[in-house]
Amino acid sequence: MSTSVKHREFVGEPMGDKEVTCIAGIGPTYGTKLTDAGFDKAYVLFGQYLLLKKDEDLFIEWLKETAGVTANHAKTAFNCLNEWADQFM
Repeated sequence: MSTSVKHREFVGEPMGDKEVTCIAGIGPTYGTKLTDAGFDKAYVLFGQYLLLKKDEDLFIEWLKETAGVTANHAKTAFNCLNEWADQFM
């Protein structure tokens, strides 16, 4: 699977206090919508990923419903968080 620079940068180091827009698939528009919904930091969105038990379908649907994220961008975000979890958990 080919990944973006943004993806590689995110999964290449601890999450820390990064903004939600640091996650691959989440740009400024989706970032604003997620921030408005209370998901301003990457770790907060990661928490939702964990609450949904790392389930790809549930997470993608949740992103689509919560922030209007397209299926493609939601899958990119899922893959980014999933790979981060594999490396750091």
